Amino acid sequence: DEAAFPELASFVPCPECRGARLKADARAVRYADRPLHTVTAMSVNEAAALFAQLAAEEHPHRALTVLLAEIAQRSSFLREVGLGYLTLDRPATTLSGGEAQRARLATHLGGGLLGVCYILDEPTLGLHPRDTQRLIDALRALQSRGNTLLVVEHDESVIRQADWLIDIGPGAGKNGGHLLAAGPTPEVLANPASVTGRCLAEPD
Repeated sequence: DEAAFPELASFVPCPECRGARLKADARAVRYADRPLHTVTAMSVNEAAALFAQLAAEEHPHRALTVLLAEIAQRSSFLREVGLGYLTLDRPATTLSGGEAQRARLATHLGGGLLGVCYILDEPTLGLHPRDTQRLIDALRALQSRGNTLLVVEHDESVIRQADWLIDIGPGAGKNGGHLLAAGPTPEVLANPASVTGRCLAEPD
């Protein structure tokens, strides 16, 4: 039982499909001169570029045009939250906590929900610093629709761009739990009781 004894489970490619995970007739289907399994093996960045190109072309069926545009948009959302390096066939169980959280965030970016309170626990976890601003832009896009975002974060660039900071401490675990400061970012930086504020105001 894989669930009961995960340490005994192992995965090997199927000798017939060689890891495509499709039966023969499905592997024979091609679109844009590509077999389906080669498309799912693409990274999000590669797929986003492909479907953006296909969506810009003229197609005889309107349903196909709408579908391609939707796929291109969903791919772009994944890129916005810094997941462009993932392959489309990557098992969800292999994603880190931060990757899974950002994948869900990408889903919400395309959902168009309004008036929702999102609570995110360190969404920058495992994210390359160059992609942090793209994640912040994605969070701002959700906020601009009238949503509220509560983010637990230790990344300085995210903290500095917060509209309202809540500093809880002064230490971790049993040494924390006290509200040290709360307010707009400039006020917290100027508050001597805030450990986070002092660190941001005097980084050296």
